[in-house]
Amino acid sequence: MMTPKLAGPPDGGWGWVVAAAAFVVNGLSYGLLRSLGLALPDLAEHFDRTAQDTAWVSALALAVQQAASPVGSALSTRWGARPVVMVGGILTSLGFIFSAFAGSLLHLYLGLGVLAGSGWALVFAPAVGTLSRYFSRRRVLAVGLALTGSGASSLLLAPALQLLLHTFGWRGALLLLGAITLHLTPCGALLRPLALPGDPPTPPHGPLAALGLGLFTRRSFLVFALGTAMVGGGYFVPYVHLAPHALDQGLGGYGAALVVAVAAVADAGARLVCGWLADQGWVPLTRLLAVFGALTGLGLLAVGLVPVVGNEEAWGGSLLATAGAYGLSAGGYAPLVFGVLPGLVGIEGVVQATGLVMMLMSLGGLLGPPLSGFLRDETGDFTTSFLVCGSLVLSGSFIYMGLPGAMPSCHPASSPATAPPKRGELLPIPQVALLSPGNPHSTLDTAC
Repeated sequence: MMTPKLAGPPDGGWGWVVAAAAFVVNGLSYGLLRSLGLALPDLAEHFDRTAQDTAWVSALALAVQQAASPVGSALSTRWGARPVVMVGGILTSLGFIFSAFAGSLLHLYLGLGVLAGSGWALVFAPAVGTLSRYFSRRRVLAVGLALTGSGASSLLLAPALQLLLHTFGWRGALLLLGAITLHLTPCGALLRPLALPGDPPTPPHGPLAALGLGLFTRRSFLVFALGTAMVGGGYFVPYVHLAPHALDQGLGGYGAALVVAVAAVADAGARLVCGWLADQGWVPLTRLLAVFGALTGLGLLAVGLVPVVGNEEAWGGSLLATAGAYGLSAGGYAPLVFGVLPGLVGIEGVVQATGLVMMLMSLGGLLGPPLSGFLRDETGDFTTSFLVCGSLVLSGSFIYMGLPGAMPSCHPASSPATAPPKRGELLPIPQVALLSPGNPHSTLDTAC
């Protein structure tokens, strides 16, 4: 008998190897960016610059990584994810090595911001987009598992980087990080190409088609894009300024590393739990996205409002608690951002859509950390910074309410037409059964 032709994502098999590769890719990109804030005070002291000036190092790296992500997606669509990610790993490593010999902040802007940021742009979107193509019913769980890489990496790299800074200084630490990030290259080798029915017979021609800019003509994706750009203005501020905020609150270097580690652990756990919850189909993905986005904004507000610790010997229980709450909400939000994409654009456009999402978040990511640093220089602490950034995340979450299924309807929900399995669309929104207080029988979700 002939082997039947693959009719859709395999939902397992080599997909779990791809998930492991994406786990490491996420850890050596966003996890490393989150921990890199520990080096900013040393850079500010060495070059005698302000917090706003040094914040541009991480902000540029984050902005270039996200703004250039559509280029990584386009190259991946044309040449395949495997060679693109391998080249990106080499560029990232060279960026850290070059920065270890920096003689000014400009060298760091070019090394970490432009070169390493460009390398990260070539690895993340192709890896996550390829992973989404391998799964259907367990897609959000698989993406959530891969995205826990940033939390696990922060848990390990935050104290490790603090130790490297104390032992070798910031130059030696960056040099060693250059060796570590080179492991992105073998991760790219594990991204085996997967052909699915519905894929275009030939790669798209022309820059607009390759970048997937036609997706903005879809109303649902446009609403999603506006909300995501707004959320990006505040979402990444803790990646850069959570550790400096802890230092300003009176904690020592290892205490600040503990705050980052607690947020990372909560973030990693929430990504797994939320991924499993989303795949159950109990609540529409768009509604979960709006809820967890709002909780993330509230978590940022709480981080900014915690009282001063007072001395380096204290553990900072209140800051640890609010950082953990922020980590839980931000971790729940992360897999949903990518999990909703196949339902909005189809499985054939998910790689391009992933790159566009990263570009959209860069619009806020480029301005968020420098704005936070500016507010810190003007006010003397990060309280106002976290309040402003939390408000931006809340605003983006309100925009998400315009997505299909984000708000309960005023009439009995009906299952939408189910897309063919080969397209890998999200499962139809189920009719949620509720118990009416006056009637023991189940009723459909009809709340306005």
